[in-house]
Amino acid sequence: MITHIVLFKLSNPTPEAVATVRDKLLSMNGKVAQLRHLEAGIDLIRSERSYDVALLTRFDSLDDLQAYQVHPYHAGEVVPLMKSVCSSIVAVDYEN
Repeated sequence: MITHIVLFKLSNPTPEAVATVRDKLLSMNGKVAQLRHLEAGIDLIRSERSYDVALLTRFDSLDDLQAYQVHPYHAGEVVPLMKSVCSSIVAVDYEN
C-alpha cells in the first residue's frame, strides 16, 4: 500500500476558499479508480506553521499512484485549481 499526503497553504485562506479546496479534493471520490482511500481536512489550529488543508490518499501500488497523478480529473481539474489558489504545496509518499 502507498500513502500519499499533501498539504496545501492557500494564498488567501478565507473560510470559503479553504472549503472550496477541501470540497474539490473530496470530489475525486468515485472519479479516480486507483484511489483506495481519500480524506481531506481543514486545519483546526491555524498556527504560523500550519497548512490550511491536508489530503491523505492511499493506493494499492506505486503504479496506481503514478496513474492517479496523470488521471484526467486529477491533472485537469484538481491540480490547476490547487496551483491557482495555493502559495505552497508539499507532499510525502511512503510505503506501508
